[in-house]
Amino acid sequence: MTRAMGNRPACGSGRWAGHWQQRADVVVIGTGVAGLVAALAAHRRGRKVVVLSKTGDTATFYAQGGIAVVLPDALRDAGDSVDAHVADTLAAGAGLCDPDAVRSIVSDGYRAVRELVDEGARFDESASGSWALTREGGHSRRRIIHAGGDATGAEVQRALNGAATTLDIRHNHVAVELLHEAGAVTGVLVLNEDGPGVVHAPSVILASGGLGHLYSATTNPDGSTGDGVALAMWAGVAVSDLEFIQFHPTMLFDGDNAGRRPLITEAVRGEGARLVDSQGRSVTAGVHPMGDLAPRDVVAAAIHARLEETGAPCVFLDARGIDGFATRFPTVTAACRAAGIDPLLEAIPVVPGAHYSCGGVLTDVHGRTELAGLFAAGEVARTGMHGANRLASNSLLEGLVVGVRAGKAAVAHALDAGPVTAAPPEPAVRRALPRRDLQRAMTKHAGVVRDADGLRLLAKELDTARPRPIDSRATFEDVALTTVATGVAAAAMARTESRGCHHRSDFPDAEGQFARSLIAAGACC
Repeated sequence: MTRAMGNRPACGSGRWAGHWQQRADVVVIGTGVAGLVAALAAHRRGRKVVVLSKTGDTATFYAQGGIAVVLPDALRDAGDSVDAHVADTLAAGAGLCDPDAVRSIVSDGYRAVRELVDEGARFDESASGSWALTREGGHSRRRIIHAGGDATGAEVQRALNGAATTLDIRHNHVAVELLHEAGAVTGVLVLNEDGPGVVHAPSVILASGGLGHLYSATTNPDGSTGDGVALAMWAGVAVSDLEFIQFHPTMLFDGDNAGRRPLITEAVRGEGARLVDSQGRSVTAGVHPMGDLAPRDVVAAAIHARLEETGAPCVFLDARGIDGFATRFPTVTAACRAAGIDPLLEAIPVVPGAHYSCGGVLTDVHGRTELAGLFAAGEVARTGMHGANRLASNSLLEGLVVGVRAGKAAVAHALDAGPVTAAPPEPAVRRALPRRDLQRAMTKHAGVVRDADGLRLLAKELDTARPRPIDSRATFEDVALTTVATGVAAAAMARTESRGCHHRSDFPDAEGQFARSLIAAGACC
């Protein structure tokens, strides 16, 4: 394990003054659910796998709700089926899901969960041998399995970390450029404490997570800075649906809404909690037939509208009627009490918070991109599963299913391609805004609701970004955020309608001609 890189400069003038070199068959960027299951799948096929971990902190760990999965006939909740799960996913995706991709991933869900159990994961039971099921927004059935009440992600991460002790995981290693030649991957340029280096490899899997830190407040961990999307864009790889950033309706509000903030899992509403404003009025009454359990985009927009109407800083989630709340939701209870709120005695103050990117690097359901040897899985990828709005608890499901598939596909490509050698690149200089300035502008102009005037102001501010050498993790993240913000702003401006979690106040209705994904070719910037 290397020591933290910090902000020490790592490159010389001209070409890299020197760089370390290593070889692998498969490089995996990221150690969340998608990255680790991909790496394990590749490793178990006898390939040399190197896993790059930037921070060691993953969004998987913070996932509270659970995994949406249809159980076999003998265990299934009455009336549930793959068809029903597919239908709920397509409805939430607002016309932009790929139905074949959804069915492929949903149908493979139970197998993927059983493999996770084989790795040591343990889920809550309603009776011996029978998993407890809950319901979340947009789901027509109780099909969410969970662990530790509301600590599903922590249990998934624990199990995978245990299995991953056999892997070669390089901590404090930052992938800063994808290396490729003649239309195929040749390796990754990496920064660590020893400076820049190259891992030569024919297959690379992006599993670097999301981009929540485009915004001032997010449920995402600090490392969620859009790295994988930026790496793909710089390599000229297509991305899609970047405008669809899901804001979780219920992020804890305690007056200091900046940085990573705890979310209040949707399962709280699934168990009967109500969203109300400061006057005790329902936030979602008359907005959607499913009320507080409407899809996340609907609930987030309803909260935003109520805050605009009242000028209040937050709304409230009243969970005082849930029996055994502290036992069922220990993570939420602890987060509330740490903020000086007792959810057993008072309603929980909440606001929407940047939570999940529905779009990303364009892939198929095996994680393949248009660049030979480049794969992507998890939140960084756009498989067609989520469309314009992700259905709750489909993210861990997709990460498990596509992660394993990507690991297998990466091995197959590596065997076909054979050993490769990457040419040492020029030191990268790319444009970046100061992070606080970028987050402020994105929060103001590309948040829950956008309009053309605000997006034009955002684009104008992004145009002031100045060239900076990528010589540290901090600089790399600022550059990545600026690149991805530029892509989000362009996509949001191009989609002159409201659909899913993309709300345009100047175009409030969905338009038929936009019932398709907008694909953007990657570009250096």
